[in-house]
Amino acid sequence: RKQILNHFIYNMFKDNSTGGNVIKENVRIVLISKKISSLEKICKEIVKRGKEKNLKIKGPVRIPTKKIKITTRKSPCGEGTNTWDKFEINIHKRVIDISSSSGDTLRQIPSINIEPGVEIEVILTN
Repeated sequence: RKQILNHFIYNMFKDNSTGGNVIKENVRIVLISKKISSLEKICKEIVKRGKEKNLKIKGPVRIPTKKIKITTRKSPCGEGTNTWDKFEINIHKRVIDISSSSGDTLRQIPSINIEPGVEIEVILTN
């Protein structure tokens, strides 16, 4: 997973029209997880590595938690007492914006250990 993300970022910032030079780009990283502790850990690591490389970082911006509620009957056959089970899933989301004029530094940020259960979206913006 880490190698795919590094390869994606390298190809994203490679400009073929200028002979392979890197152009200035803005990157938006969206992190989604059910576990808030692992999400905050990865956000801190990205911000820490970005500040070491003197990048302009905005975030992590905390998007409101999405709560998914499911109510089901306990009885599989539908007979008996009307008893219900209630389940709830909380989905947490963080957004980090990174600006840089060199792609080498941006390739080094995603080389962190991504814990299972955390989804990462990398969006290139101008």
